[in-house]
Amino acid sequence: MSGSAPFFDREGPRWYSIPAHRPFVDDLARGLLNTLEPLGPEALPRATVLTPTRRGARALADAFLSVGGGRALLLPQIRPLGDLDEGEPPFEPGELSLTLPPAISSRRRRFELARLVTDHGDKLSFKPGPVQALELAKALSEFLDSCQIEEVNFDDKLDGLAEGDLAQHWQVSARFLRSVLRAWSTRLDTLGLIDVSERRVRLLRALEAQWRDNPPTEVLVAAGSTGTAPATADLLRVIAAAPKGAVVLPGLDEDLADTAWAKIKGSQGEQHPQGAMKRLLDRAGVSRAEVRAWVPEVDSRGRWRRRIVNEALRPAEATADWLSQIAALRAEAPGLDPVAEGLTGFSVIAARAEEEAAGACALLLREALEDPVRTAALVTPDQTLARRVMTRLQRWGVIPDSSAGAPLAAAGSAILALHLARLVEEPLNPVRLLAFAKHPLVLGEDEVPAAALLERKGLRGAAPGSADVLRARLREAPDALALAERVLVAVNHAAAPYGDGALAAPARAAQALVEALESLIAPDRLWAGNAGECLGALMAALIQDGEPLPDASPQAFGDILDRLVNEETVRVGGATHPRLRILGAIEARLVRADRLVLAGLEEGVWPQGAPIDPFLSRPMRQRLGLPPPERRIGLTAHDFAQAASAPDVVLVHCERRGGAPAVESRWLWRLKTLAAGAGLELPRRDDVTDWVSALDAPGPYAPIGRPAPKPPVEDRPRKMAVTRVEALTRDPYAVWARDILKLYPLERPDEPVEARARGTAIHAAFERFAELYPDAVPAEAASAFEKLYVDALVSAGMPPTALAREKALAREAAAWVADWERQRRTQVRRIVVEAEGKLELVINGRPFTLTAKADRIEPTPDGTAHILDYKTGAAPSQKQVDTGFSPQLTLTAAILMNGGFPDLGRPAPGDLTYVRVTGRRPAGEEQVRAKGDGESEDAARKALEGLSSLIARYDDPDEPYRSRVAPQFVKEHPGDYAHLARVFEWSTSGDDGEGE
Repeated sequence: MSGSAPFFDREGPRWYSIPAHRPFVDDLARGLLNTLEPLGPEALPRATVLTPTRRGARALADAFLSVGGGRALLLPQIRPLGDLDEGEPPFEPGELSLTLPPAISSRRRRFELARLVTDHGDKLSFKPGPVQALELAKALSEFLDSCQIEEVNFDDKLDGLAEGDLAQHWQVSARFLRSVLRAWSTRLDTLGLIDVSERRVRLLRALEAQWRDNPPTEVLVAAGSTGTAPATADLLRVIAAAPKGAVVLPGLDEDLADTAWAKIKGSQGEQHPQGAMKRLLDRAGVSRAEVRAWVPEVDSRGRWRRRIVNEALRPAEATADWLSQIAALRAEAPGLDPVAEGLTGFSVIAARAEEEAAGACALLLREALEDPVRTAALVTPDQTLARRVMTRLQRWGVIPDSSAGAPLAAAGSAILALHLARLVEEPLNPVRLLAFAKHPLVLGEDEVPAAALLERKGLRGAAPGSADVLRARLREAPDALALAERVLVAVNHAAAPYGDGALAAPARAAQALVEALESLIAPDRLWAGNAGECLGALMAALIQDGEPLPDASPQAFGDILDRLVNEETVRVGGATHPRLRILGAIEARLVRADRLVLAGLEEGVWPQGAPIDPFLSRPMRQRLGLPPPERRIGLTAHDFAQAASAPDVVLVHCERRGGAPAVESRWLWRLKTLAAGAGLELPRRDDVTDWVSALDAPGPYAPIGRPAPKPPVEDRPRKMAVTRVEALTRDPYAVWARDILKLYPLERPDEPVEARARGTAIHAAFERFAELYPDAVPAEAASAFEKLYVDALVSAGMPPTALAREKALAREAAAWVADWERQRRTQVRRIVVEAEGKLELVINGRPFTLTAKADRIEPTPDGTAHILDYKTGAAPSQKQVDTGFSPQLTLTAAILMNGGFPDLGRPAPGDLTYVRVTGRRPAGEEQVRAKGDGESEDAARKALEGLSSLIARYDDPDEPYRSRVAPQFVKEHPGDYAHLARVFEWSTSGDDGEGE
């Protein structure tokens, strides 16, 4: 549209179209400006333009400034058609809008429907819980919206909805729908409210009637809408017939053959990109030939691009004519190849996975910015991919204007609220307590040392069984105790609504949660920023409108809050790059950039599969008069065709998604097939994926060798326990880290204590049993040992969930121990438990002390003494003892025979035995590694000689403390220092050489 001739000089109805390859809002603004400015300065601001969305309205306002050359303009009234406010001109309230009830908020409607789902749950084949009720309420909301937008009166159709040969579950669904929807109508009447979609449809119908009976005399243009809703389609028809009205369609395909246009019908027509506009024109009684071009065709290259895209996406029944259509295209332009011309500016990137696709998109956008006037946009329906691209762009300090926003669940205030909700469920969960207490919003700068002490002294290791246990751990750390008390008070306040019944109204639970958060954090910090405002609005809705939700347990409320938070998106604020955008497919319909990157082109992503309706089968939808699920595919196909017609387009798809093979989008496949039919192929941008790989590629792989530190001789240990000698034999590096550097491993928060508690408890039970019954074993020995063992398990931190199983094992173990004790007591003089001994040696002319703490020593009447060690896991094998890799018992025997246990004299060592107690089958067993008939004495001397040789070797300053000199024990004893020694790196590099 050029010159200054008013478009409304043409007799109505006035239907126009802007081709897909043209920048829609720029052409629209230019046409309106050229037409209305010559009519006087008041002509443009008195005009009204209706766009499909608010973002489209903003884009059109920006376009007016752009085409106006930066000069000051009084803009027309630009309103989003899908969000009319009847109080604004030209939508002055009529009789209907004054009497129409207000709309129910989307959250309140969902909460009210969740209550109805619970109340009518007997109509289902299962009883829905609070979270399931919330999900079913969401599906019900979508069903209601669909019916109201399509103006389907379902009241008189629900009774026979599931008649016929439908499966039983569809009949259950129909009964449930009938019950809930009738109750919903009654509930809305009681509240004096109306559904949002129904209210919008009534307003559109009222506006249609008002403008039909009293047509607006000022310029009125509806642009960019495809009229998918009946009320919108009829309103567009009225606008087109107004004295100065016009409808501007986005990307009507005027070149599609009449035979192909006629085939856009039925289920295949629903999926075609032109399907929505064909239905709109048919409803308005307008033929395609009556639609005029808004701007004259001047860009032949863009024309061929549009033709190629539309040919590729023509109805499936018409694809048999592809070759003839290609020949016809070439006949239209004998001087050039229209197919090659249309494919110019197209390129394809096949990424291996989502991360590579995100990197490629970010690089393509960044590349476009090298030109100081060029714009670029990413178009994708995949919000996760959009956020990944946004994150990668930040490495260059580029922040695009993104419609994807950011998930509320990633915001600090939301994370804090979710942690607190889960702490109500598990008040002493160490990981959540730490995450909550150390959150920046909770922790003051002067409390950082207190948080470190709370972690190290209070929450590392086994979970505290009660608040008193936690307080006892922090008794010597008052600052940490004060921080813990502050957090526990907040948790207790948030838990107050549940009382003894463990159920609470979600509205009351939300209020207590907010009060608990505000007791810790000032409201101006908690609710600050876009994320804080979004979370505040959500919590306010729960408190004010959540009363209908069914009562929930702490876990169920946490699930409800988690679900609601994860559904929210926060608009990203702050300064954004003026030439870079990230858009959804619908938002990109009216927006154009110099480069468009279309990503997410996999089946199931773009296009998404037909949605699964939990309530309605296809025949049921048809009986109700609802559109088929494939209609959504047709709308997204139109959005793809619009974007793909831009001059510079890069199509990005993944070969794998979520670790599984992905199928490229049907539209991309059709373009490739059409190009192949013309003897061409879509250009590939493999260079971009190479850039992605190079950008994130690590340096040359240069693994370290096996670490082998050589500390000074004077720093090497001269006193070792027999267990540390075993470590020196197997992994000298661990001795260097622990005994020389004094690096002690920290336990993880909520450390699993089952194995450790079992070992600690069995030692404590044996020791206490021997103290209580030093001589004869009583008749009730089994029950006595069982009680000692279970009490020791509790003291050692065994969690209640594991204690039930352990009690059964303890009963079996106690029965075995009682019989075993009776047999042992007949052969020995007394029982000595937890005896400490040491042996002073001189090695290489320097003193060395060997120490041991024996689990049990049994002096016998014949002057020998048996040495026993308790195990709950696997005991060292005979070979490990004989080769010196497990010298604990043999070195203990050496200390014994040399008088290292003063209270026992110098007895000859008897049997060296491991006593393994499990409670399973067998419940216990003795594993003798050396007999007392001289075998154990020989083994002790051999072990002592091996120790002397070992220590003498480490007296050499050139002898290193190597990592893992006995790799055969890696699986049995992974060790606490494997990460420090970087074992995985040097052991998998093929280089077992020694590092320095």
